[in-house]
Amino acid sequence: MRKLGLLLLIFLFTGLQNAYSQGRINPVIKNFGGIFDAPHAEEKPDPSLEYKIVIDIATNDSEPDEVAYSLYNVARLINLHVMGGVPKENLKIVLAIHGGAAYSVMNNEEYRKKYDVDNPHLELFEELNEAGVKIFACSQSLKGRGIDHHKMAPEIKVATAMLTVMTTYQLKGYASLKF
Repeated sequence: MRKLGLLLLIFLFTGLQNAYSQGRINPVIKNFGGIFDAPHAEEKPDPSLEYKIVIDIATNDSEPDEVAYSLYNVARLINLHVMGGVPKENLKIVLAIHGGAAYSVMNNEEYRKKYDVDNPHLELFEELNEAGVKIFACSQSLKGRGIDHHKMAPEIKVATAMLTVMTTYQLKGYASLKF
């Protein structure tokens, strides 16, 4: 009887563990920002709204061969909204990259010169661009860090400053986030 109880307990534990260890999904940004499905969520984004979001990206807290979490989190934001029912066409997202995160915008040749590894952000920038995200690098951060604006990933556009991107898009009704 004791063995049967132990086997039942092991079976129950294994079944619960499998139920809670579902894989991540990537509805829009396929290679980054994996999320867990949340069919049980009671609070969900409103699919009838247009989500206008401007994001202040300043931190580059990763190792040079890893995607910065601040940029990875943009992929999560997109995937979460779409999983929650928002059509991807209703997402209007703008990034204002500055500070330490400015190094992420360098093309592969420049990044390799600086860090001796390939730029892990390039594929993410491509996917974000394909999803309609506008990606701006702060000219002030580029200049201050000696980053040549002619030697950036092709998806990146130069802005006067992160400060001007943030104020302009906030005045256009964009919600402001900081990653």
